[in-house]
Amino acid sequence: MADQISDPIRKCSIILKNAKSDTEKFAALFMVTKLIKGKDCNEAGKRLLFDAIGLDFVRRLLTSKDVPDASAYQSVALSILSCFCEDEQLATHKDMLESIPVFLGIVSTCDDDEYDDNLIVINEAYHCLQSIAAHEKGRQALKEQGVIKKMAEVYTQQSFQIDEALTLIVTLVSHFGPSSWDDDPKLFHALMQRVSLDFETDHAERKFELADMISVLLFTCRKELISRTVEGEIWPECLYKGVSDILKSKIGKAQRDPTLKMTANILEILGIEWTLHDSENPKKFFLLLLQLAAIEVRMQMDNKSFNQVMAQADLVTACFIILELSMNYMSTDQLDLDQKDKQQVYTGLKGAFSAVLSVFTKLSNDTKKDKLLPKEKAFACAMVRVLSAWLSQETSALKGQVFKLLPFIFKLANESFYASRDHRIKAKTEPTAEQAPADVLRVTLPAMCHLVVEEESRKVFLKEKEEQVLYDCLLFHWTIAHYKKPPIPRAERLKRMNEPDPEMTPVQLEEMKDSRTAIVSLCNIFMNITVLEPKLVEESTVFAQLLRFIFEHLPELKDTPDNLVMHGHLAVLGLLLLKQQSSKIKKNDFSICRYIQTTIRFLWDAYNIDESNDPQELVVSLAYKEYWFEIMELWFLGMQTMSGIIKLIPWISEFCIESGWAEGIIETLKKVKIGTLPPNVKLAYEDFLSQLVDANKSVAAVLKKADALKVCRNHRMMELGKKLFGD
Repeated sequence: MADQISDPIRKCSIILKNAKSDTEKFAALFMVTKLIKGKDCNEAGKRLLFDAIGLDFVRRLLTSKDVPDASAYQSVALSILSCFCEDEQLATHKDMLESIPVFLGIVSTCDDDEYDDNLIVINEAYHCLQSIAAHEKGRQALKEQGVIKKMAEVYTQQSFQIDEALTLIVTLVSHFGPSSWDDDPKLFHALMQRVSLDFETDHAERKFELADMISVLLFTCRKELISRTVEGEIWPECLYKGVSDILKSKIGKAQRDPTLKMTANILEILGIEWTLHDSENPKKFFLLLLQLAAIEVRMQMDNKSFNQVMAQADLVTACFIILELSMNYMSTDQLDLDQKDKQQVYTGLKGAFSAVLSVFTKLSNDTKKDKLLPKEKAFACAMVRVLSAWLSQETSALKGQVFKLLPFIFKLANESFYASRDHRIKAKTEPTAEQAPADVLRVTLPAMCHLVVEEESRKVFLKEKEEQVLYDCLLFHWTIAHYKKPPIPRAERLKRMNEPDPEMTPVQLEEMKDSRTAIVSLCNIFMNITVLEPKLVEESTVFAQLLRFIFEHLPELKDTPDNLVMHGHLAVLGLLLLKQQSSKIKKNDFSICRYIQTTIRFLWDAYNIDESNDPQELVVSLAYKEYWFEIMELWFLGMQTMSGIIKLIPWISEFCIESGWAEGIIETLKKVKIGTLPPNVKLAYEDFLSQLVDANKSVAAVLKKADALKVCRNHRMMELGKKLFGD
């Protein structure tokens, strides 16, 4: 039986226990090696011997320094421990874990002269540490003892047996993730510098072993902290040279796979700009990497089932990351691609995405799609993510196939959003080291902006009631973008009354920025639906709730440059919804008044002459100038919609007069030099003022008093002139 203890082991354990001194016990150890055969050493036998030898005795052998040939005693002690470490119960035994500092002491001094002739001692110490790290209790003890930091110092500062140190680091960080690293990034950068230099200069098989290890280090690091502090470090360039050398060489699968995986992890931290290191021909490496990733996706997914692809899920996901980041970068038009480059890229991407759609279609028709295991669901979401990046480029290729898959895409994206949202909300009150699940819905938003414009895909969107999910998404992102200081307990309010707002952490600021961008995308989706499905919007409960939300919350938004684009999108979305739901609006609703005042401010502040170099030229205000590319069309749409609303809800014109906006427009245009007013701006103002005159009898007198006649003559506003002064 497995738990039976052989007679030789029983006899040896009795001899060891009866030893009256360390000398006798040491002599007895040599008898053990002669009497006991390997087949006798089952787990029960090992534990009996472990108890009989005693950790105190072994520790004395380990730490004896003032005896002749101390390293021999250490070697014996470590041989004993490394043998016992094979058993989980012994590897995680209290006495074994208490010996970790001794093992660390040995491996951290392996460059010392005393170990020059005794490699076994160091090997056995590393073996003990690796065996302890194989078990949860052991890993926890190693982390608490600062082993990651110690091994990083060994790897960066020493030259002997450092691969074992790196292996131990990788084992631990694979388990603990970003919590493995502290707030100071110096140690991580130093470690990366050494391992990247080794990766660049090693041209044997070890290069690809290092690639795997670098992948783990980058995947588990504190990405935001490292990307923020990487400037001035040399390791990104070392990695670039190493990866470039590999990809430009004749390589097989064993070399290509770890390199692509590592490259994806590099790009997630350093961004796609990392591929443009070659100042002479920056696009060369970028295009090479993009083509390799596209080819790899096609090779792994063409004519394959979902289960077959899952065998290479890590590799394919890495290629997805490369494709997504590359496409996002190309959409900014910062890369100088000629027509030949564009055609090659398009052909490569189309082939890759045909293969992705093929696998995704098979999965969507499979009965197992609702019972996916966590890893399978993660890969399905990765496919949704990369498909969304493709769709957000406004490509018409493969559109028909995508439309059929939209219900399944929405299902996966929605589930990921709610899981991520709930985790993040819970983490505010119950902090956890676990990362929030990936929110795939967030990355599908730009693609949805295009999808809702197409009638076929919009029908699916509305049939699946996706607008309700996006409304929930807007509410969640608002809580992040519109940060509020946590409420102060009543008892402390007086004491903390003049306390400044807590300073935002870099992570909070990044989350706020991302949520602002998400809200802008959500507004664009809702605006498209409002324009294209007016009847639905007029009757929809969700869109009524959305309008109410804008009425109540937009006036609270802080007036900061970072909020301007988001403010403009919410304001104009509110106007479009207000126009559609005008029949339900009540005059005595105070929240509408505040919203209209806020929106007037947004439209009013866009243009002035005070900030112009020429006092007679109308210019975009400085506050808007930086963001004008993003909000220019929005401003014109806002002016046009406001004109339409005044016709439907005449009493809103009162705000335009009482605020001084109508008069202010005339006062400004009066100073503008004849012939310099842009035609589109002139049309926007003239249409608005004309509708104002029609809606409110008192407007004409106000405009005439401000010298509207001069404005009409100077800028040839014929329609406004007729309404004010007749033919």
